[in-house]
Amino acid sequence: MATSAQPWQLGLAGRAGAEALATSGTASTEGPERPGPLQDETLGVASVPSQWRGLQGIRGETKSCQTASIATAEASVQARKHVDAEVQTEAPEPVSLPSVPRYNSPQLAAFLRKVEAMVTRELNKNWQSHAFDGFEVNWAEQQQTVTCLHTLSYPPAQGQGLHVTGVSWNSTGSVVACAYGRLDDGDWSTLRSFVCAWNLDRRGLSPQQPSAVVEVPSAAMCLAFHPTRPSHVAGGLYSGEVLVWDMSRPEDPLLWRTGLTDDTHTDPVYQVVWLPEPRHSHRFQVLSVAADGKVLLWQGVGAGRLQLSAGFALAVQQLPRNTKLKKVRGPSRGEAEVGATAVAFSSFDPSLFVLGTEGGFPLKCSLTAEEAAVTRMPSSVPLRAPAQFTFAPHGGPVYSVSCSPFHRNLFLSAGTDGHAHLYSMLQAQPLTSLQLSHKYLFAVRWSPVRPLVFAAASGEGDVQLFDLQKSSQKPTVSVKQTEDESPVYCLEFNCQQTQLLAAGDAKGTVKVWQLSSEFTEQGARETELLDQLASEVAS
Repeated sequence: MATSAQPWQLGLAGRAGAEALATSGTASTEGPERPGPLQDETLGVASVPSQWRGLQGIRGETKSCQTASIATAEASVQARKHVDAEVQTEAPEPVSLPSVPRYNSPQLAAFLRKVEAMVTRELNKNWQSHAFDGFEVNWAEQQQTVTCLHTLSYPPAQGQGLHVTGVSWNSTGSVVACAYGRLDDGDWSTLRSFVCAWNLDRRGLSPQQPSAVVEVPSAAMCLAFHPTRPSHVAGGLYSGEVLVWDMSRPEDPLLWRTGLTDDTHTDPVYQVVWLPEPRHSHRFQVLSVAADGKVLLWQGVGAGRLQLSAGFALAVQQLPRNTKLKKVRGPSRGEAEVGATAVAFSSFDPSLFVLGTEGGFPLKCSLTAEEAAVTRMPSSVPLRAPAQFTFAPHGGPVYSVSCSPFHRNLFLSAGTDGHAHLYSMLQAQPLTSLQLSHKYLFAVRWSPVRPLVFAAASGEGDVQLFDLQKSSQKPTVSVKQTEDESPVYCLEFNCQQTQLLAAGDAKGTVKVWQLSSEFTEQGARETELLDQLASEVAS
């Protein structure tokens, strides 16, 4: 077994070997003191293990890799099952025809000759009868009552004590908007108010959360939706301004405004109307009437401004001679003017319109009038005198007028005397006068589908529906809008969904009423009866 030697042991062994070699040739005699002759000697084996090899041993590293997991899916298909079946009808049974009795031809011919004259006479009578004129088969379920579909409100406006001063339906008939303001006495020029709109076709309608709300810097007195653009609405303010909003732009709804210039009204604007431009029927202007006696036409221009394009003024000395003035604007403004409170345009003549006035008398006016108005009110365009004819007055200011959509000469007016007057354009005196309220009568509107039907809003909280075919003296239906008899200030029929009527009141509420079938389905010869009503009294 090999043993390892230390370094100092190797040194001693080397020196001993060298000394033996040096003396091996000179000594031949053995003796105790001399070494013997040179001979083989076996020494221990010394080995030194390598530390380097151990340190530099083979270095090995183990690594592995894995591809992304393979997605697998199983699917199966199944062919359709086909089933064949056969049917067999029953064997047809022979049908025996009944025997036709033989008639006595000469006797039948004699009978027909005998009744021929009578049958011909009755057929002629039926042919000339009007019993079924205008009759149309209607398979829809008949609605027999007037019901309230929606009660809409905006709590912040009600919290300020604001009234609903105007309502309007958009061109699709699905959105109703209202103006919040004040109609009682006071200075409301700086009163913050609102214009709100509700989409009644929207799923999840919340009656107290309007679809759109516009804040207005002054009390809003009236509004009107654009005839063809469902989101555009014009409004008139207590301050005299006229504005146009786009209700589909909640962040920046204002499109145009008149601003406070010399052309702007100096008194509250009581009504606005959209009118087609004479040469461009697809473009519209806004007409406004106000208590300062001016009727102004505005056109939207760039930079969000409404520019005055034409104007009229109601100067006292230019009214027709038969006018009996009850209230005019004072002479402190120079020439006295008559305040305008309402306007309605003829459905047959786009230039003809009727004005309601603070003096209580309706005026027939024309947009084509050329006579210059005698007034000192400043204006950037020449003001003209529009009045052509004066009608017999109410006992107080006229708050509402409405031209018949079915007759060119008929219109209605409502006033603070609680009466509704039915006028013909051909005579000064009313055809009939109905006392509908012991208080004020604030609004009146003809039905868009029934020639003899109209609605009125009373100061006693009622919405009254009249059918002149049934009675010319009392309402056919009267529904209670407010429980505490707060006034109903405005109402409008829906021209698209004709069974709907919206009304606004002093409690800040808009109610949408669903009308019964008797108010939406035209009766036989109804237009003829309306013509008779106009001609009999006017003759």
